[in-house]
Amino acid sequence: MLYNMYVKYAISTHFGVKTMQREFLGKRIKEARKLAKLTQEKLAEKINISTVYLGEIERGNKMPSIPVFIAIAEALNVSCDYLLRDSASTGAVFINNEVTEKLNSLSPKQRKAVLEIINAYIKNI
Repeated sequence: MLYNMYVKYAISTHFGVKTMQREFLGKRIKEARKLAKLTQEKLAEKINISTVYLGEIERGNKMPSIPVFIAIAEALNVSCDYLLRDSASTGAVFINNEVTEKLNSLSPKQRKAVLEIINAYIKNI
């Protein structure tokens, strides 16, 4: 279903749908890239496209092909829905990835402290 939605979206852009949709997708990709702490160069290298092409996508000048779009989502550890929509029902995956990323940047002692805080918070809800 997701791929069908994207194909419909991608095809519609080739037949005169407003540039705003491409700009929205580009903005979402750029936001997710920055959250992942990747430069355009690093992301482009990860997915085997040029930095120029990625910049065009992020500015809304170009629409990525389906394989490139999927590679971008996978490289950024976000769902395709997250990139396509303002609010996605699968947003929990993105939030979990963001939490995991933050936890991975902590020392074991700091992670233990965070776990104790979470447990105390949940206990008192």
